Amino acid sequence: MEIILVAVIVAVVVAIPAGAGGFYLRNALARQNTRAAFEAAQQQIRRAEERAKEILLEAKEESLNTKAASEADIRARRQELESHQRRVDQREENLDKRSSSLDSQRSTLQNQEAELEAGRQKLSEIREEEIERLERISGLSMPDARELLLKRADEDIQFDVARRLRDAEQVANESAEENAREIVAGAIQRLASDVVSESSVSSVALPSDDMKGRLIGREGRNIRAIEAATGVDLIIDDTPEAVTISCFDPIRREVARRALERMIQDGRIHPARIEEIVSRTRGEVNDTVRRAGEDALLEANIRGLHPELTKLVGRLKFRYSYGENVLQHSIEVSLIAAMIAAEIGARVNVCRTAGFLHDIGKALSHEVEGPHAEIGADTVSRYGVSERIQIAIREHHDRQMTTVESFIVAAADAVSAARPGARRDTTERYIERLEALENAARGFEGVERCYAIQAGREVRVMVSPDQIDDAEAAVLARDVVKRIEETLSYPGQIKVVVIRESRSVEYAR
Repeated sequence: MEIILVAVIVAVVVAIPAGAGGFYLRNALARQNTRAAFEAAQQQIRRAEERAKEILLEAKEESLNTKAASEADIRARRQELESHQRRVDQREENLDKRSSSLDSQRSTLQNQEAELEAGRQKLSEIREEEIERLERISGLSMPDARELLLKRADEDIQFDVARRLRDAEQVANESAEENAREIVAGAIQRLASDVVSESSVSSVALPSDDMKGRLIGREGRNIRAIEAATGVDLIIDDTPEAVTISCFDPIRREVARRALERMIQDGRIHPARIEEIVSRTRGEVNDTVRRAGEDALLEANIRGLHPELTKLVGRLKFRYSYGENVLQHSIEVSLIAAMIAAEIGARVNVCRTAGFLHDIGKALSHEVEGPHAEIGADTVSRYGVSERIQIAIREHHDRQMTTVESFIVAAADAVSAARPGARRDTTERYIERLEALENAARGFEGVERCYAIQAGREVRVMVSPDQIDDAEAAVLARDVVKRIEETLSYPGQIKVVVIRESRSVEYAR
């Protein structure tokens, strides 16, 4: 117990000096902090006073600058106002001068007007006196004289008009044929088109004759599947390494040709594969037809045509007439018709569109009975085409035509079909035409040999110099020309050349 008491006393004795020391230390730290804070505050006050002095100086300087700028602006405005006032004063002075000048001119004009009025009255009196004197001399009143003069003028005008009309008719008759040739020739020259060199495809090449058996198939099932899917007749005969496709529809024939080529290349030929290939090929051909129609519209510069008509026009890509591609022919007719219409002042757009669609009936001639002109006119009437275009399509092969556009389209059709290289005869017809031309020249006395050259556009006649002299050669040339004109039908002209030569032949031995 005493130990505890002693410990407590010792603790108390130790704690009292420690507490006093801590109290003294805290007071010293507080005084030091207070002194530092006071010094910092004094420093902030000094800085604030210095900044205030700087701001005051800047404000004074800015106010001085503003005052100087305001004074300069006031001086400039004052000068502008003084200049404006001077201009106003000058204008007022000029207006006063003009006013005085106008007053002087007004008085002068009034005097002149009075003089003119007096002169007008005097002239009126003189005119009345002259009229009375003329009536007394002529014995006619003014209305009677006016009617007589108008009657004579009317007679003179009618005579002059009749004379000029007669002269115009005479000039027109003399120049009409020449102008027509110039218009057509100009249209032909302005159209530069390629010569048709394509021909319709009627056969498909085979890699070997063994492929014919595969196309026929067991018991003919493959060939029957091909004919049923394409709608064509497939002719497999003794022709080496080739089969023939027969069909009036050019689209079906093209589908069959492409499908056969694909089957031959693929090698798998059976009914299911045939139907698949034909279906795919038919879609490709339809796309080709559509693109061909759209390209033709762009080339012929035609707008607003119904999509169905565009497809029908595209089908003409696979249609040929006398070896001439009908789609290319339609484009040519459209361009030539537009040129002729522009030359003579007709409806260019009507002629262009009618020329482009004039053979559209040929795309349906294997499906619809009747002339292609009637079929085409009836077809375009269902797609909003104007009546004048329908008439031109319907009449482009008629002898009696009712519109100018019909004549133009018919002329353009003839020009396109008759140009060199447009249409090709078969070999047999070509040979027959050359033989007929040679026979027409060969049937004269003294003729030894005849040769038709330049595709039948020239005939050279060799005569015996002993039987035909120079004068008789000229007569023979005219006789040959006359017989050709009477017995043969041909486009363009045929040149006849009679050749007479004498040869002296000797042999050196």
